[in-house]
Amino acid sequence: MQVIASGADPQHLAAAAAVLRSANKGAALTGAGISVASGIPDFRSPGGLWTVFAPEEYATLDVFSRNPAKAWQLFRALGKVLIGKQPNAAHRALADLEHLGLIRGIVTQNIDNLHQLAGSRRVFEIHGDHHHLHCLQCGETVAVTPDFYQSEEVPLCGHCRFALKPNVVLFGEAVRDLDAIHDFIADCDLLLVIGTSAQVYPAAALPAMVRQNGGRIFEFNRESALAAMARPSDFFFQGDVVHTLPALVRACQNS
Repeated sequence: MQVIASGADPQHLAAAAAVLRSANKGAALTGAGISVASGIPDFRSPGGLWTVFAPEEYATLDVFSRNPAKAWQLFRALGKVLIGKQPNAAHRALADLEHLGLIRGIVTQNIDNLHQLAGSRRVFEIHGDHHHLHCLQCGETVAVTPDFYQSEEVPLCGHCRFALKPNVVLFGEAVRDLDAIHDFIADCDLLLVIGTSAQVYPAAALPAMVRQNGGRIFEFNRESALAAMARPSDFFFQGDVVHTLPALVRACQNS
């Protein structure tokens, strides 16, 4: 594993850029860490939403089915966190890599829509998105507006009057687009793993799939290289992704 600290090693950056440019089908897997600089804290971090709203008490399909008003306490808090947030330099760097033809798409565990706002065109949202509401009864989907998070009432479907839920995957629900994601990753020969330790399944299986096919892994995270050694990668970009990922893009553009 080659460690590149804060994206500040020109020689190793050039080597990583050469590997990325030689890939036939690059892709990215992103997690909460890519959106922290946009003002969206990791839900599992101290002070995150999961420390206020225990997921087993508020974020399961069973809770929503039995008591949608209780589930909506979490949905409102989450919605207020996401309102108005904008992509950061790391999101824009991934969009640049797609436009350069160096990656063909992104699988994200995030629900914030920031990849699309940054200009990425092919995004698989494995956990759904928080910008639409979904009716489990009739399948109706409507766009979210801020007033949904200001009202104390549970929004109801305009067609069947069933309680609407954000179009996110709750505990107890199947993740989204898994077959399409597996097809997309099946012949991936280089995966950028960004802002996630990739320890939660099914996303955790994707780096292993790429490895089994002989592909390369680039990891971008803040933690120490020693901690990352449990997840072998070819290049480990240590530091804030808003610096390390744009540094790699610049190296690709200059090579």
